[in-house]
Amino acid sequence: MANFTHIIFDLDGTLTDPRQGIRNSINYVMEKMHLSSYSEELLERFIGPSLQWGFSNIFGMNEKNTEQAVEYFREYFGEKGLYENKPYPGIHEMLANLKEAGKEMFIASSKLEKYVHTIVEYFEFNKYITMVRGADHMGEKSSKKVLISDILAIRELNHSKNIIIAGDTVFDVAGGKHNKISTVALGYGFGIKDELLNAEPDYYTDSVEGLKRILLK
Repeated sequence: MANFTHIIFDLDGTLTDPRQGIRNSINYVMEKMHLSSYSEELLERFIGPSLQWGFSNIFGMNEKNTEQAVEYFREYFGEKGLYENKPYPGIHEMLANLKEAGKEMFIASSKLEKYVHTIVEYFEFNKYITMVRGADHMGEKSSKKVLISDILAIRELNHSKNIIIAGDTVFDVAGGKHNKISTVALGYGFGIKDELLNAEPDYYTDSVEGLKRILLK
């Protein structure tokens, strides 16, 4: 097993459970746009990709409605939704252990970058995290492939299997593979286990404790 020197974390479904805030933000969108309710399955699939991708591909909105939905979502999320969120049990302990072990840690999230900074500071992850990278306002730089590439470039890091991305969706795995770094898929988040395993990550675990064991080796 590689000695991981640098760790890139996804945020939603990896470090925190944002389900309540995202659900309430979508409900706000539905109300403002006079749309019908949605299934819990749609919510689970919505968490992970960019907002633009989610409203377009999961909710089937056209370009104009997608733009409006994103604005309404951010209207609620920026004021209330980002605080309707909680770290998974054991996350703070894991981050502290990793920092003590000398690991350098980053966050790559398809969430708007200013929200990522707010959440990181609110939960005091900034004690452990060196740098965050999030989506731009238009969602043009929101894919994990681009976000991971940006982190590597800015930190002047070579593509290496000693660098790992930890995330709960196939987008995280694909982003890691594209950038030739190691990948660990997380079954405790919002991804579907079969889809995660089919993406062929280097590692898989369904618990925070399991993730810590992988990252500390």
